[in-house]
Amino acid sequence: MNGPLSGLVVLDLSRALAGPHAAMMLGDMGARVIKVENPDGGDDTRGWGPPFVGPQDARESTYFLSCNRNKESVVLDLKSPHGRQTLSRLVRRCDVLVENFRTGVLDRLGFPMEELHRLNPRLVALSITGFGHDGPEGGRPGYDQIAQGEAGLMSLTGPDPDHPTRIGVPIADLLAGMYGAYGVVAALHERERTGLGKVVRTSLLAAVVGVHAFQGTNYTVAGQVGRAQGNLHPALQPYGSYRCRDAVVQVAVGSQGLWERFAPLVGLTPDDPRFAVNADRVARADELAHHINAAFAHRDVDDLLAELGAAGIPAGEVRTLDRVYEWEQTRSQGLVIEVEHPSLGRVSLPGPAVRFDGGVRDSHLAPPVLGAHTDEVLAWLDLQDQPAGIPGEATRSADPVAQERPTGQVARADDDGRARRPRATTHAADDAHSRPCSPVRHR
Repeated sequence: MNGPLSGLVVLDLSRALAGPHAAMMLGDMGARVIKVENPDGGDDTRGWGPPFVGPQDARESTYFLSCNRNKESVVLDLKSPHGRQTLSRLVRRCDVLVENFRTGVLDRLGFPMEELHRLNPRLVALSITGFGHDGPEGGRPGYDQIAQGEAGLMSLTGPDPDHPTRIGVPIADLLAGMYGAYGVVAALHERERTGLGKVVRTSLLAAVVGVHAFQGTNYTVAGQVGRAQGNLHPALQPYGSYRCRDAVVQVAVGSQGLWERFAPLVGLTPDDPRFAVNADRVARADELAHHINAAFAHRDVDDLLAELGAAGIPAGEVRTLDRVYEWEQTRSQGLVIEVEHPSLGRVSLPGPAVRFDGGVRDSHLAPPVLGAHTDEVLAWLDLQDQPAGIPGEATRSADPVAQERPTGQVARADDDGRARRPRATTHAADDAHSRPCSPVRHR
């Protein structure tokens, strides 16, 4: 395995989307990610659907598949003494912990942040909540659509102010995961200097407010409250969606120079007094859009985009997702990856959004079957604990966590006695992904 985070171990206690997305991003960068799941069904998203895919006795949720690549799955009952004991062992051996429990849940399980840092002073802990871990509403549960509404995003989205609309993906969750991963990397960098880990906190509320951009300063500086106005930009025109004969196209005339090249293509003169400068075009955005739609109405999308491109006008088609994933440009950027899943076979997944010269990973792991790596991770813990001589640690032979493994996942051993993952859940991956990773430095 390669990547800038190779050698780091991430303990993923999160479920649903925000935390799993953060942990997946770290895994994409080369970290080993150990996902801890409840033995009774695992991550909530394993049951979110339809669609479900795969054999009738091994159905998989495509929702779960979207945010859990490059991870290993371990089942632990964190309410049991043995589950908590094993979690303590994992905390000692990991560099990063990701959790998105409601405020106070970790404390009730016996793992407040103070205890996590007692177990491992170098641990970087990422905590993602709905509305923040403190404040007058810090304990509220957070779900994406609620956060989109509470954080103002829906008021800016939709055809008009009377029809607030959620974004078509769970953007609050995704942004919280991205901000969380960003915070983790910063804390890891600081750890190199101080030798100590920190708690990184973000929330769905913080993530959405963090991307208000000009809509935020429109209010905080100018006192103007943004409102939904469909696909027309509130501060720049023409900039929006327009319909041609066989598709919807988007045009972004982002400067006066572009306007002077664009206007003749739609039968206008650049110095038309109605639209001569951007402020006039914004004030008459509906009138201008009507004129552009009329000019585009009988044009085919391919010819229209070719003409706009030849004039240097930024433009593009509004694609459906099938056309996005079949688009050669998408595939050329590594945004579709192939993985081997134990029950689904070879499948395509959306790929990482960041690339480095020379690549990031040699290959990718499919999202794991529930509990597929319990034996392997416990064997790795034993290898780590034995030379350390940690008093009071249970050995694998005495650790009943294996009893929590889902039915049918029987551990086997290689000739050297090291546990290997069950035959039914083996991933096709290179050796560096499959074997227990080497001890993390600086312990």
